[in-house]
Amino acid sequence: MHFSLSDLAADITQNCAESGASLIELAVWETDEPGDMENPATREFRFFAGDNGKGMTGAELDRNMDPFVTDGVKHPGRKVGLGIPFLIQTAVDSGGGWKISSAKKESETVLRSGGTGKAKFTGKSIAGGITADDSSFMGGSANGTSVEAWFDLANVDTPPVGDIPGLFRSVLMFSGPQEIILQRSRISASGSAKGTNVSYEVKKTELIEALGDLEDVSSLVLLGKYLHSLEGDD
Repeated sequence: MHFSLSDLAADITQNCAESGASLIELAVWETDEPGDMENPATREFRFFAGDNGKGMTGAELDRNMDPFVTDGVKHPGRKVGLGIPFLIQTAVDSGGGWKISSAKKESETVLRSGGTGKAKFTGKSIAGGITADDSSFMGGSANGTSVEAWFDLANVDTPPVGDIPGLFRSVLMFSGPQEIILQRSRISASGSAKGTNVSYEVKKTELIEALGDLEDVSSLVLLGKYLHSLEGDD
């Protein structure tokens, strides 16, 4: 099962990669801001994963949300599919919420959502970086299926965030999509364990141009170092 929020994001993004899409997008936001008399403290993790695949009808989306239904293709012999159902349960149990949108050709866009209605993000921009309200990215080219989930990091039932550079490196290794766009934003309170703000974007095609084949061992080592440097890790 999943041990961190990064594991959840990786699982959902893998579904995007296996949809036959040529493009997948993954955005990750994290905030840890102190409160005051007028505004409560904000501690939240949110991710958005989308693709430009074939999309789903309402009935298909409902089946994907049913833990007792699976197509048997991704995991032959398995009788249940827990990816999206487990994400939904984790988000709601941790005081967060979720939203799934999908558009199939010649069909209307279908939407399912639950949990708390709105994210707690302030919508602040970091040096021109992404924010939780940046609709220019969220849904940008991901006009197939998109999944968004948010989690209250102050909630005792919320799993740890996990390894973000490791998450991004794993996603970049997914086969199928010609382009993978990753965006990251972190707003940290001064004096917190992660006291630096972070904002960056990486693209698979640009990394291949700079590093070569990402499956090469030396390229993987350089990629790992690069992603950790973007996070401000020593």
